[in-house]
Amino acid sequence: MVAHCSVGLLAGWTSGSMAAAAVEAPVILVVGDSLSAEYGLKAGAGWVALLQARLTEQKKPHRVVNASISGDTTSGGRSRLPAALRTHKPAIVILELGGNDALRGLPLASTRDNLLAMARAAQAAGAKVVIVGMQVPPNYGASYGREFEGLFADVARQAKAGLVPFLLKGVADRTDALDWFQPDRIHPLAKAHPQMLDNVWPALKPLL
Repeated sequence: MVAHCSVGLLAGWTSGSMAAAAVEAPVILVVGDSLSAEYGLKAGAGWVALLQARLTEQKKPHRVVNASISGDTTSGGRSRLPAALRTHKPAIVILELGGNDALRGLPLASTRDNLLAMARAAQAAGAKVVIVGMQVPPNYGASYGREFEGLFADVARQAKAGLVPFLLKGVADRTDALDWFQPDRIHPLAKAHPQMLDNVWPALKPLL
């Protein structure tokens, strides 16, 4: 009888401890757009899902929460970030937004302000921040392209946050880039997402 009780108590303690560990695992919150939301991909094929797999493989305790929404802008992300911070209490926040601002021709000053506000809000909530940079095609004009690319570094510098210079490095700048994108020429194929994760990893790893 005692032995059975001991086993039962041990089993209960183990399951309870596992549940507590899951709850207490540091959260990495990804707030992004379709590039992070697995648009056009099978579930589990995107770089965010691959990030969780890499963390598990490397025995990191972190739990990834993907709060990315296809089509989202920095304005949309800014409006929904406070609730996400309260809900998930992340240790790290990865901000992958801005591409849709450019596609919609939104003022770059607003994009910069929104990203900076999000970074500072995340930091005020106790999280470390990584800013994920993006570039626009040459047809937007050289001046616009330089300003857009530079705003991510500006935000990272002002917020003292980590920076991924270009999420699609090694994908969009390939000579055979069209073979790495879906037919819309905007969203990468699944085979591109391991490279995207490799682009994010150097900025994220020191924060783990």
